[in-house]
Amino acid sequence: MFTELSYEYVWIVPLCPFLTFGVIGLASSFFAKAARSPRRICAILSVLSLTIATIVSLTLFRQQVISHFTHQCTWFWVSSREVSLSLGFLVDSLTLIMSILVTTVGTLVMIYSDSYMRHDQGYVRFSAYSNLFTACMSGLVSSPNLIQIYIFWELVGMCSYLLIGSWFTRPSAANACQKAFVTNRVGDFGLLSGISGIYWVTGSFEIHELCDRLDESTKNGNTSLFFTNACAFLSFLGPVAKSAQFPLHVWLPDAMEGPTPISALIHAATMVAAGIFFVARMSRLYENVSLISGVISWIGGITALLGATIALAQKDIKKGLAYSTMSQLGYMVSALGIGAYQSALFHLITHAYSKALLFLGSGSVIHSLEKVIGYFPNKSQNMFFMGGLRKYMPITGITFLLGTLSLSGIPPLSRFWSKERIITETRLYSPFLGGIVLFTAGLTAFYMFRIYFLTFEGNSRLVGAVQVNPYVLSDPLFVWGDIQAVDMFDKQGNIDLVLNDKKIIYPDYQKDITIFNNKNTKTEVSVYSDFGSSPNIYLSIKESDFWMSLPLVILSIPTILAGYLEISISQKGVETTSLSDWSAPFITDSIYNEPNYGNDLIQVLSLGLALLGLSISYRIYGSKNVNSENYTTFLPNRRFRPITIFVNDWSNNRGYIDKYYEILISKNIRVLSKLISFVDQWIIDGAVNSTGILGLFAGEGAKYGGGGRVSYYLFSLIIGIILLVTAFFTAYAYSKISI
Repeated sequence: MFTELSYEYVWIVPLCPFLTFGVIGLASSFFAKAARSPRRICAILSVLSLTIATIVSLTLFRQQVISHFTHQCTWFWVSSREVSLSLGFLVDSLTLIMSILVTTVGTLVMIYSDSYMRHDQGYVRFSAYSNLFTACMSGLVSSPNLIQIYIFWELVGMCSYLLIGSWFTRPSAANACQKAFVTNRVGDFGLLSGISGIYWVTGSFEIHELCDRLDESTKNGNTSLFFTNACAFLSFLGPVAKSAQFPLHVWLPDAMEGPTPISALIHAATMVAAGIFFVARMSRLYENVSLISGVISWIGGITALLGATIALAQKDIKKGLAYSTMSQLGYMVSALGIGAYQSALFHLITHAYSKALLFLGSGSVIHSLEKVIGYFPNKSQNMFFMGGLRKYMPITGITFLLGTLSLSGIPPLSRFWSKERIITETRLYSPFLGGIVLFTAGLTAFYMFRIYFLTFEGNSRLVGAVQVNPYVLSDPLFVWGDIQAVDMFDKQGNIDLVLNDKKIIYPDYQKDITIFNNKNTKTEVSVYSDFGSSPNIYLSIKESDFWMSLPLVILSIPTILAGYLEISISQKGVETTSLSDWSAPFITDSIYNEPNYGNDLIQVLSLGLALLGLSISYRIYGSKNVNSENYTTFLPNRRFRPITIFVNDWSNNRGYIDKYYEILISKNIRVLSKLISFVDQWIIDGAVNSTGILGLFAGEGAKYGGGGRVSYYLFSLIIGIILLVTAFFTAYAYSKISI
């Protein structure tokens, strides 16, 4: 069926998830009670629709590789003398690469979510919003004009708001989705202003047409360079917010309050890539504004370094990965600023699959911990309560290690090749900027392996995490701790200890132990233990089920192999030299492709820094006999105490940027709001209210003047008429005398 498809069938890609959203949404609206139970039906519909969209995207991409076609299909929406708007699809290599990325990750996330969210009361709503997001993102990457891009851009932001706040009953999730929404509105206002300015100059919203007109207008001197730079900068504010670039990055770590599958789909692989896609799509605009291109490259470099430094001492596993995402997006933006579009898009692809794997792996860990200790975000997501999980969750541990190796830039995994291209080309553009991204590569390896070692290696630190008392424990069980009056036997029945508030010391604690009472039945255990007071309890954790493990295994394949396509094709001497070439329809000869023997030295130095970061991380966090101080500080050695304090404070306070926003923006907005409220309440409303009050007082005073006698009213009427007549004649006589 899908061996050959016309490019016009690209509409199937966004339509499939949109129809699924409509079916699920209508069913939950009109049959609310019935729609709560068929979780599996929602999952099957979602996975089936996204699978069809994936097949269509892959088929069209295969045809594009052969024929190199670029097609645009549009229909008039609004047509008048003043403005002409159209809707349609633009099909080229960039569209299809992004479409494959969105649909493949979306399909795997929906498979994963079927198990991860199975007990969630809002699963149907979650499934509907996820399909709507995928449809909007697919529509965005195939949009041929700025108006359609902006429409889907806002819809994607709305879906992000809804999905971050999926657990809206939690105050932290409600605050996080509001923060994300408000922050992105700042960037989107700049994007809308930039689009308006571009249309005012070019008279067109069509991307290729407006780029041609703007290029011609700039060369002829009909448009000032200042205005062109202003429009480009304003339009770039949208990607700054959407792709979490400094200084509008503050929403991304808080967005981790949403379900982990959403963190993988939206905030690791797809939505945050929308900003990178937009700059790549509008590359001809930014190539004509060298000033803004320089600003873009430095914003990306600052973001990469800032995200890496804040991630150094994070305790929350998801927030550590979130700052890593922010840092890697900085790599891409920096490459876009220097004109290395192919490298930026290649890095986007390799990073998307690696980071989706890592987020889903973290979700697997969190899901398993929640089964044991319940939902305590300060514990189930805190790496200081983890450790030693690889031997109990081997699939999650191995796939997470592969993602960590790839993200750290260790060869021969995929992200090594894209990272090296960006570092090399950035160094040729600016040695200082190249030094920043090179140093960031070493930091990336350190904090990524810190996350891995704290989570999967060493001994368990799950101490004091059980807050439920009494708590029913399952078999097999590994316990040593302060237990209240419990008989213990091993499975052979050769251990019989009656304990009363005394520590259990069991040397071979990895051996299965079952807790029984004297009647050989399971009993409830009361646990009295505080974190740090005694290393006394560990509850067994099991690997996630098949439907959560399968996406991890599948995502590990592009994590390993995505970079090899570039090498194999270039060695064959094919005209198109890499996967990243297919990511850009604007392929041109790069000035950075000239032979330079210093590039090999930079690659060796980059790999050396990555290995150094790995070694330091292993030295601090990888040892099984490390004491508790190593887990709560950045560097355990007392000689480095000032550095440790600074890094911990810097990381825990998010680089103090949120505090600066609180002082410079939030407090000033509150003061201004109070002033406006005062003016509105006491001046504007005061004038209106005082008129009513005066009328009230006049009425109240007048009612006491009436006694109910008609003669009194007639007397007052006569007196009033006499006064009016006297005043009239006085004025008339005065006017005659004046004449």
